[in-house]
Amino acid sequence: MECTLKDLRYKEVISVTDGTRFGYVGDLEVDVDSGQIRSLIIPGPARFFGLFGHQEDVVIAWDEVRRFGQDIILVDKTGQKNRPEREKLRLW
Repeated sequence: MECTLKDLRYKEVISVTDGTRFGYVGDLEVDVDSGQIRSLIIPGPARFFGLFGHQEDVVIAWDEVRRFGQDIILVDKTGQKNRPEREKLRLW
């Protein structure tokens, strides 16, 4: 089964351990030297309709990915490893 980044964005990430729905893949971390995927990045939910930014991104290591389905990606997420919020542009 072949899958592009565009295809990954339409797959929901769900934990096989407790059924937690993390959201949809927003980005990937790739090791440029080896070309291997290191992790999936799921953007955090918006705060107050997106006016106050987003919560922290959820980072799922590639070795925690268990199965790819037609519409979902099953992961074995054991600990909460979040990525700090991205630096935001301040307008004032």
